[in-house]
Amino acid sequence: MAQNESTSYGWHNAMPMSLLEKLKSDLKAAMISKNTDVRNTVRQIMAEFPKLTVPLTLESGKKTTRPKKPDEITNEDIQDVIRSLVKSEKTVLELTGGDSSAYLEILETYLPQMASRAEIEVWIDANIDFSKFKSPLQAMGSIMKHYGKLADGNLVKDILQEISNR
Repeated sequence: MAQNESTSYGWHNAMPMSLLEKLKSDLKAAMISKNTDVRNTVRQIMAEFPKLTVPLTLESGKKTTRPKKPDEITNEDIQDVIRSLVKSEKTVLELTGGDSSAYLEILETYLPQMASRAEIEVWIDANIDFSKFKSPLQAMGSIMKHYGKLADGNLVKDILQEISNR
């Protein structure tokens, strides 16, 4: 069982541990198994934690921030950090002409599954009345409000543009 746990990296909401705990255990497992890709990726994620801050107001009235303590860091905070790393890696891949990288694939294992094109289209057909909008693109806000960070805005925009061209 220990062998299996050390090779299954990634996280999802159904896991009994927080994302921070999973990252720490994956880092340890990657170091033991000498998996440098996972080790370096998890270290990069954790290196971004000092950017997670809490606003403070000093006695003098001056506003400042302090880094969050480990017990203050939420799964959503970490997912936001990972999303920013994914976005920057995709930008680098676009500029270099690459399709994917081990780094990007490992980062994505720690994010919730994004909504697929088919799921979004089914939800739009069931819940959006386009007669209320002058243009189908105006429904974007409603759709993104429903899906939040689980839908790619560019994908939703493409779907709505296809609907407007029908």
